[in-house]
Amino acid sequence: MGRGILDRASFRQRIAAHLGAIAASGIECAVEQLPHGSLARRKLFKQAAQFDGVLLHKKGLNPLDAFWLRRYSRKIIYHFDDAVMYSTKTPNRDNRSHYIRFRRSVKLADLVIAANPYLAEHALKFNPNVRVLASGLKLSDYKLDHPVPTDDKIRLVWIGSESTLRFLADIKPALEQIGSCFDNVALRIISDDFLDLQNMEVEKRQWSKDTRALDLATCDIGLAPVPDNRFTRGKSTFKILEYAAAALPVVASPVGAHCEYIRDSITGFLATDKAEWVDKITKLIVNPQLRKQMGQQGLMQAKEFDVTIIEKQFINLIRECLQQVNS
Repeated sequence: MGRGILDRASFRQRIAAHLGAIAASGIECAVEQLPHGSLARRKLFKQAAQFDGVLLHKKGLNPLDAFWLRRYSRKIIYHFDDAVMYSTKTPNRDNRSHYIRFRRSVKLADLVIAANPYLAEHALKFNPNVRVLASGLKLSDYKLDHPVPTDDKIRLVWIGSESTLRFLADIKPALEQIGSCFDNVALRIISDDFLDLQNMEVEKRQWSKDTRALDLATCDIGLAPVPDNRFTRGKSTFKILEYAAAALPVVASPVGAHCEYIRDSITGFLATDKAEWVDKITKLIVNPQLRKQMGQQGLMQAKEFDVTIIEKQFINLIRECLQQVNS
């Protein structure tokens, strides 16, 4: 089967990170993964009657699942942080199956929580009660005492999953050119899959919740390349937040939430083509003071997205919806 939804970054960052605070606020909750088979699903949905509400994370429902979930649930919150109405493989071609399931889940909900305005705009077509809740992270996880590397290398870093490694591959020509100009620059990849470069050393670090913060903190410049299409415009800023939490300046594609979050030339740079990627990264390589200045500006901005702030907003949205159960 591969990784279940409970192991994926979306659930880990957007739901699991807040479960402790939700429970501490007095809201009892149980997490269930949607099983295979209509009978097993109906049995699960029937349990919804024992709760004040159900939070559905990202799932696009078929007609039968939607019928039973709505029948047994007092309140339904639909929560999503990706452009699930489009296909990741063919994002610029309409996908009827993806879109209809997304529309059905949104229409079904009493409240829709979207990760950014782009996603919220899509949901508002089918439900007037849509709220935006940004991704958050535990800033204290990235405040580490660590020895400063003494090898005089400048480390570029990319963190992400196997499914998005192709985005990093898109800027290989720029990285190869930088590698041919600087012999003290390395690329660190923190992931479950990797790529190689001819002109630049690649440090391969397996992603781990226990080591990712240190692996980031001992780097110098964060990279966030993303192609511009209808799916990627809906992606969250979590990667950018991680770089900022580690006080790293970032070079990123001007796509979707990147444009809203990154303050160009203040917390980082936006780069569109190969020439801009080379130019912006080079500026940061040769200017350590600029790296430090941008990194500190990014860190200040990241404080607005600390999990303690985001989880309070999340809990308030849940309470607001559940308090209408008997209304």
